Amino acid sequence: MTFRRRLTVASAAAVALAISLASVVFFVAVRAQLRAQVDSSLREQAPRVVSLFTGRPAAPSEQDELPPYVGSPRETVVYWEMRLPTGDMFLPTYSPHLGIPIRDASSRPVFRDQTVNGIHYRTYTMSIGDGYSLLLARPLGDVDDALRKLALLLVAITAIGVGTAIAIGTVITRAVVAPVTRLTDTAERVSATGDLTTRIDVPPTADELSRLARTFNTMLEALEESVTSQRRLVADASHELRTPITSVRTNIDLLVSGRVTDSVELDRLVSDVRSQLQELSSLVGDLVDLARGGEPLAVEQPVHLDAVAEDALDRARRLWPDVEFRATIEPTVVSGDRSLLGRAVSNLLENAAKYGGDRVEVEVGDSVLLVRDHGAGFDEADLPRVFDRFYRAPAARGMPGSGLGLAIVRQVAETHHGTVVAENAPDGGAVVRLELPVPVEAEPAPTPRADGRRRARRGTMGP
Repeated sequence: MTFRRRLTVASAAAVALAISLASVVFFVAVRAQLRAQVDSSLREQAPRVVSLFTGRPAAPSEQDELPPYVGSPRETVVYWEMRLPTGDMFLPTYSPHLGIPIRDASSRPVFRDQTVNGIHYRTYTMSIGDGYSLLLARPLGDVDDALRKLALLLVAITAIGVGTAIAIGTVITRAVVAPVTRLTDTAERVSATGDLTTRIDVPPTADELSRLARTFNTMLEALEESVTSQRRLVADASHELRTPITSVRTNIDLLVSGRVTDSVELDRLVSDVRSQLQELSSLVGDLVDLARGGEPLAVEQPVHLDAVAEDALDRARRLWPDVEFRATIEPTVVSGDRSLLGRAVSNLLENAAKYGGDRVEVEVGDSVLLVRDHGAGFDEADLPRVFDRFYRAPAARGMPGSGLGLAIVRQVAETHHGTVVAENAPDGGAVVRLELPVPVEAEPAPTPRADGRRRARRGTMGP
């Protein structure tokens, strides 16, 4: 059963239940009102019957002088019978013998429903003193007929109401479920065609369906961006891998061919192959990091950014002994993954050491890491693209590298819900600012390092 049909059935069932309950309540109320009127008529006619015996003996010879019933055709007709102290029945001559047993009447009148000879009566039994008991009987045929007609009318009204509810519910649910139908059609079309540019029209309302449509469009946009990014990454990677692979293959072919016999030339070729393989390995590692960088952090925990920066500085000094690294480091704790943050800081230091001259300055504090060099800085035209994958400024294309270092930094920042900004310093050089979120329960106090030194200190650090 479709969702629209289930919704229609549910709405029709709710209406049917409501109408049925209302009909039952109405029927019970009308029935109680009609029976209350019958009881009231019996109670009102009792004094009339009693008055027939005032000042006269109740003798059987005078039965023909007594009316067979009280009331008139325009009023409620009530039959009556009397039980004498002797136990004999006394009733009018022309009154039908009801045959209703008169039980002993107590001091309180009693109302009962009794059926005699197929006729439904409402009886009223009362004691009038000295052992006399009076029975008043009111036929309920007209009341039963009215209640029967009322029940049929209510059943018909319920049936008509349910049918109307189904018809109206079908129209309403079709309009209500239309956005869901469009969403389903769009999802099926995207699944069949793979066209992630398809979008669903958002209803001009602020209800759950409009939220669902916006969420679906947001999901499609994220999926389209992810697929586009993956395709671009594959295309860029294939382009970047083609050159080192071709160069390695050429050098290996020369080595295998035996055409190069000079030992110096052989050593140069082997050195080139090793260098190219190292560059290729670094490129593949960067590609793997980029491919996995979009995943959310498995574990977020407090990380001492000052300690991460000091570890990265130690490695940078060993790799770039000719560059002076000056650091101003204060204790600061951020939230994230230590290894990823270490990779980002190392990439910033490597980029600064490679293109920033002979001096690099590092500042850490208040969940911010700032790296500044004293080189030529970024070209204004390159600033919007310095964090793009495989992008390399024209002046840097002769330098070793793949153009993925800063792209990894941006990816790490986004994974940690932080930001990274590149700009030029007013007095020359490039400045890159990495800002990261602070954990809810940060511990800014410095902690000792494994070798006994403080984890963070302020000052100038040289090679």
